Amino acid sequence: MTSTAVRKTVMSMLKLVIAEKPSVAVSIANVIGADKKCKGYREGNGYIVSWCIGHLAELCYPESYDERYAKWSLDDLPIVPKEWKYSIDGKKKEQLKILKSLMNRSDVSEVINACDAGREGERIFRTVYRITGCRKPMKRLWISSLEDEAIREGFKNLKPGKEYDSLYDAAECRAKADWLVGMNISRLLTLAYGKTYRAGRVLSPTLAFITERQDEINSFKPESFYTVELKDENTSLVSDKFKTKEEAEALKQKCLSEPVVFESAVSEEHREKAPLLYDLTSLQRDTNRVYGFTAQQTLDYTQSLYERKLCTYVRTDSMYLTDDMEETAEKLFSPCSSVLKIVSDLNKLNASVLCDSGKVSDHHAIIPTVSIDGYDLTSLPQGEKKIIFLVMKRLLEAASDDYICETVTYKFICGECEFKAKQTFVKQVGWKLFEGKEAVDDKPFMFEVGENLKGFEAQVKEGKTKPKKEYTEDTLLSAMETAGKGEIPDDAERQGIGTPATRAEVIEKLISSGYVRREGKKLIPDETGINLVSVLPESLKSASLTAEWEQKLKQVEKGELSPESFMESVTEYISDLIAAFKKENSV
Repeated sequence: MTSTAVRKTVMSMLKLVIAEKPSVAVSIANVIGADKKCKGYREGNGYIVSWCIGHLAELCYPESYDERYAKWSLDDLPIVPKEWKYSIDGKKKEQLKILKSLMNRSDVSEVINACDAGREGERIFRTVYRITGCRKPMKRLWISSLEDEAIREGFKNLKPGKEYDSLYDAAECRAKADWLVGMNISRLLTLAYGKTYRAGRVLSPTLAFITERQDEINSFKPESFYTVELKDENTSLVSDKFKTKEEAEALKQKCLSEPVVFESAVSEEHREKAPLLYDLTSLQRDTNRVYGFTAQQTLDYTQSLYERKLCTYVRTDSMYLTDDMEETAEKLFSPCSSVLKIVSDLNKLNASVLCDSGKVSDHHAIIPTVSIDGYDLTSLPQGEKKIIFLVMKRLLEAASDDYICETVTYKFICGECEFKAKQTFVKQVGWKLFEGKEAVDDKPFMFEVGENLKGFEAQVKEGKTKPKKEYTEDTLLSAMETAGKGEIPDDAERQGIGTPATRAEVIEKLISSGYVRREGKKLIPDETGINLVSVLPESLKSASLTAEWEQKLKQVEKGELSPESFMESVTEYISDLIAAFKKENSV
């Protein structure tokens, strides 16, 4: 071959880019110039851009390893594959076939992983890479936004795929651990109790949260308490609580004949720090509280905004920006303020407080992109519009001053008992300006110490103690996020059960499995869910075990723990659990 022919061959080599979804692939293709449309991919400018459709392949069911597992038997447990196999989703076989063909093309020199920049995105790509037998050099595109400039910068700074081997290891370990728990414990409980049960590493303790809270509510017995209220045209004074109505009535009678004496006024300053930027969990909590969105709806709406290039990467557990993003944040203040129609002094906003690279893991917090400037946000679907407005508002709030107020507690004596009244004065509106808060020029009560006050009406009011409230997705997400706290080191990088990317899926599985139902915002356990928790081994109901595994998965991700060691510990746990269960229940 002549030198000219060699040069032509080299020049004709193509780079294959694989995204997680078709829509993302199209965005990437448009930026890098792959504009020729083909079946299952785009090509041009030295690139081929194709896509997965989420997970194209998943771990096989037990019967794929041995036919005898098709019939469930306690004698076969635990089932632990020596070599893991994958099954292909029938509806997605055609796209996998296209990817395999592209990977094997002689003119493809390297493959670029452009799936979502996180644990599951890594697993989606690597699974396809492995089952197609691809051996070509691998690069990684790691971006937090689908804006054109972010994509261009990402391609300028492609990383060697090997740098993300540990991230893939953590993803595989998570999937295999979930398989071992789900397949083995579901069979164990179903065979032992004669009812079909579906257990899960994260699903089980989450269900336990909901059922235990419902038990507390059902067993709660309200208790009455009584207070005396003294009221005139300007002031309302309230006594301490009494257990019996007779005590409150006796005080009321005294107050009808005795003066109210002013004793003291105590002032206390309260400061509320500006909220941090949104990570996925805090955004899901707020949208559930404010709009009643489910966690899955919020994830879907925000993912759509990401694909429209209106907000940054969604599945993040960080509430800060990197240090080099201060200028980016500053550029967003004006368009956000303009869109929200909130008049504020933008010079008072401080972008530097939003930035701390040391507190950013894989991705920074969720913020709007500069694409919101000039975009007709009113054309968005209602769910997406509400979320992008929340994200914009949070950016302005997080960069604002603290909210400062002063609370004055006035104490009075009547009938030898203490009464109180409170006033609150806003000293600095700060971030609450964006919640519609204003500084009100109220005047404090003017009393002299020892002054006798008359003209109050006295009445007894009855109240009742209240049980805890049923979980909503807001409060359940909070419980999942902090689960195991106190049992996992405070400096652990990942606490709680599940991850921001998976918690919505867990809640949806509880509902689709018939274990939990939604009643408005409330999450109520069904009878099948209550029955499952009643038969679950204690360790699987405990949040501490799952939180410990999440922490170990993070160690695998960082290369501090080998995937083999993690899987050995999981396998040992499953084997010991099944052996102990069989012994205790004589099955």
